[in-house]
Amino acid sequence: MISVALVEPEIPPNTGNVARLCAATRTPLHIVGVTGFRLDDRAVRRAGLDYWPEVTLRRHRDLDALRAELPGARFVYLTTKAELSYTEWTFDAGDCLVFGRETRGLPEELLRANWEQCVTIPILNPKVRSLNLATSVGIVLYEALRQTGAFKF
Repeated sequence: MISVALVEPEIPPNTGNVARLCAATRTPLHIVGVTGFRLDDRAVRRAGLDYWPEVTLRRHRDLDALRAELPGARFVYLTTKAELSYTEWTFDAGDCLVFGRETRGLPEELLRANWEQCVTIPILNPKVRSLNLATSVGIVLYEALRQTGAFKF
């Protein structure tokens, strides 16, 4: 099963929107590290609307704890720095899609150590550095679910 991991998210409405997306697609959501807010924050709850009971939510102190919980998962790291587009990546059903902080992304050393598993979302306008976190998760998650056959009814 595809999973989504947010590493140290900073903006409550983004996390709420990602949680709603995960609820809609029955995708487990992993929050890694310290957040820039409390998960019971009103903005997080409001963005997720009434869907929080539908979210499979797990908290992890760090990426090592996440890896321990998902020992068979392949971790796919999303970054603006990668050269390989998510559309060129072949997703597996056990992949964990890892997204970094809104303001800084994932740590440089993590990306360097896992460069062959780093993908990006192409941006056509060179004046735009990145996309919103919730938008990015939606783009990549739906492609991963499409590739792994989740939408076959």
